[in-house]
Amino acid sequence: MGGLSASQVEQSRREHGENVLTPPKPVSMWKLYMEKYQDPIIRILLVAAVISLVLAFVDGDFVETIGIFIAIFLATTIGFIFERDAAKKFNVLTALSEEQPVKVCREGRVVEVARRDIVVGDIVLVEVGDEIPADGLLVRSSSLQVDESSLTGEPIITKSVAGSESSTADDATYPCNMLLRSTMVMNGSATYRVTAVGDATEIGKVARSSTELTSVKTPLNVQLDKLAKLVSKFGIGISVAAFLIFLVHDVVTDSVWRGDDYFRMAEIVLRYFMMAVTLIVMAVPEGLPMAVTLALALNMRRMLKSNNLVRKLHACETMGAVTVICTDKTGTLTENRMQVADIRKLYGSDDLLAKAFALNTTAHLDTEAGTNGIGNPTEVALLLWLDREGEDYRKLRHAEDIIYQLPFSTERKYMATAARLGNRQYLFVKGAPEIVLAACRIAGEEADEISGRLTSWQTKAMRTLAFAYRELPADATPADAERAAMHIGQLQAQAIVGISDPIRSDVPGAVAECQRAGIEVKIVTGDTAATAREIGRQIGIINEESAADAVITGPDFAALSDDEAYDCVVGLKVMCRARPADKQRLVAMLQKHGQVVAVTGDGTNDAPALNHAHVGLSLGSGTSVAKGASDMTLLDDSFGSIVNAVMWGRSLYKNLQRFLFFQLTVNVAALLLVLGGAVIGTELPLTVTQILWVNLIMDTFAAMALASLPPTKDVMDDKPRQQSDFIINHSMVRGIMGIGVAMFAVMFIYLIHCFNTGGGMQTHELSMFFTAFVMLQFWNLFNAKALGTDHSAFRGLCHDKVLTGILVAVFVGQWVIVTFGGKMFRAVPLSLLDWVYVVAATSLVLWAGEIWRLVARLITKNGH
Repeated sequence: MGGLSASQVEQSRREHGENVLTPPKPVSMWKLYMEKYQDPIIRILLVAAVISLVLAFVDGDFVETIGIFIAIFLATTIGFIFERDAAKKFNVLTALSEEQPVKVCREGRVVEVARRDIVVGDIVLVEVGDEIPADGLLVRSSSLQVDESSLTGEPIITKSVAGSESSTADDATYPCNMLLRSTMVMNGSATYRVTAVGDATEIGKVARSSTELTSVKTPLNVQLDKLAKLVSKFGIGISVAAFLIFLVHDVVTDSVWRGDDYFRMAEIVLRYFMMAVTLIVMAVPEGLPMAVTLALALNMRRMLKSNNLVRKLHACETMGAVTVICTDKTGTLTENRMQVADIRKLYGSDDLLAKAFALNTTAHLDTEAGTNGIGNPTEVALLLWLDREGEDYRKLRHAEDIIYQLPFSTERKYMATAARLGNRQYLFVKGAPEIVLAACRIAGEEADEISGRLTSWQTKAMRTLAFAYRELPADATPADAERAAMHIGQLQAQAIVGISDPIRSDVPGAVAECQRAGIEVKIVTGDTAATAREIGRQIGIINEESAADAVITGPDFAALSDDEAYDCVVGLKVMCRARPADKQRLVAMLQKHGQVVAVTGDGTNDAPALNHAHVGLSLGSGTSVAKGASDMTLLDDSFGSIVNAVMWGRSLYKNLQRFLFFQLTVNVAALLLVLGGAVIGTELPLTVTQILWVNLIMDTFAAMALASLPPTKDVMDDKPRQQSDFIINHSMVRGIMGIGVAMFAVMFIYLIHCFNTGGGMQTHELSMFFTAFVMLQFWNLFNAKALGTDHSAFRGLCHDKVLTGILVAVFVGQWVIVTFGGKMFRAVPLSLLDWVYVVAATSLVLWAGEIWRLVARLITKNGH
């Protein structure tokens, strides 16, 4: 089975196409855009626009009506553009799944190619945890079981070469020798020939609900929905109160109500109704959904650059609340560059040991030079050792006949292969020393020496393996070999091997950073207690004084009652010899304590824990099953990437708090101003078009500015937030009310001053008022940027390019509106001196914030 040549691959691709499923027909851009008008807030604005249009036909003045329609168009269009952009980014990320590597035979050797590059006729090798990349027929299989639930609903189907395309078991939907794209290998291994790719596959012929994107209702979204409802109720109450106050004041003071001009009366009522609707619009933080979407989309893109592929949006913000990380060892804490560090040969010839290494494995070396491998890193290390010893594993493998192969499993903790070597048959076994050596006949002294050697390696954080063999009867059948492999016994010990995998250089620092951030790190591994404890010591989660209950084995943990396990997980640092059920139970017990748990894993056996964790983190080198069960994928397999993900998550949450602080401050000031105006009998200081312009700036622009703020290391100095914590904390409430009331006071004093001078609120004064209101928010954007810190708002401003650009855009936009807005915005151009007065007076908001933060810095400094 040499596989296809390069020319045959190209020819097959021309004839049958690429191995890519045609995506569902996209929804038209027009339909997506019209969906934006289904937003309740937009509907309220449309009602206001229609009412304004009716009044415009009466008065003959359409300027304000046009302004409202323009504002609606801008709000819906900008929201549509951002959400469309976020969807495109998500599609780009999900398309990366077509680049998953697949093992194939081409031109006489095993290589890895992207899933999309598989062609009809390819010889594909799959094993436990792999996703079948295309439809095909089995050539060779060993204990193969496949999860076909994505197609038939059947979780486990046994597959075998025996049979034909037409032979189908009574209880099977597809032939037993047929493998189907997107199904998962749950047990065993196989080699098969591809017969269909892309849309020609079975799963390509049917509509798959799994390809549909669904929106996840995250805990954060639930909080924001509650907040929106709370603010909406408050806004409706305020608007109803303002409507009644204005109307009653008008009835008492305006003589029209003592006449019979009912049309005029209706016009006044409608005008005040318009004002009430506008107040509702001001109260509802309609920018929140866009701010969340934008923040998540930006984080997804940025986190990809830091080697975190976010598969599920909610993982972005949930990572910021993580309190416990349950991490595996290999590849995450270590370099995943396994090498045979030491070997102790026991019995049997060197030739027989070489054949055990070459045959009892599913790994391959992908280059003639033998410097890189495909498959399990431990098995690759053994093949690399063979290569350094001058043995060609390919020749050894091709010269012998494999009768039966029992794949490694975490339950059995060993792998077995039965092979015919010349006229003899042998069973080769490799796996955990305590399992394999227990099935061997070893004398007492030698057993002690071997045990001491293994312990010595394990204390150096080496992975240990034992090798053994047994000669089978010459007439043994495959069924006999299977029974011998399933129930090992009477074996002859061949060798013990110590395989080293050094700790990644960045891990101790990353773990220390997690601990400083209040996040506990626990190791969950299949290694021995000695190895796991040593790794824990090297990365800094346990020391010599650590309690005895800091380390536990999977079987011991399983033996605990639920109450005992609940108490145990608090002080637990390392779980060794862990099985899938142990890892899942650990996650459940931690969650029962109210912890937010992140779990890393790379194997099919890790899928249950990944699925049950708050955030599942699969490794880029992991199996398809693990990736499918996870929320994020660490492309570089590094623990440091987890720390980056936590930093991003906390920063995202902080940015959303900044946006809320900023927007709700605007809302408080605007609502109080309208009510204050009602009390003193003045007309609405801001027109509908002015308020909608403020909303556009303060929703869209502020969302862009604050959501785009880069993460800072400062957030790692805080402790994880509690799940029950509301997104608006007490300090934010004080800031929102304090600054909102202060803004209202300044503007209200200006209103009273204008009336006391006798001139009242003429267009020039109203333009000054409008500009001052916007500039107050302009300067408060700086305060929002510095929310939650005692740093100056100017710190790092030159690096916040989006924020800087938006500040410039808001200032220039306000100048353009006041200068050229005319009747539509009820504005007249302001002189240079007017602008100086407005800018200087409103900047006091920023300087007050800077003084507050300076005092906080001095107090912190003196406190240390």
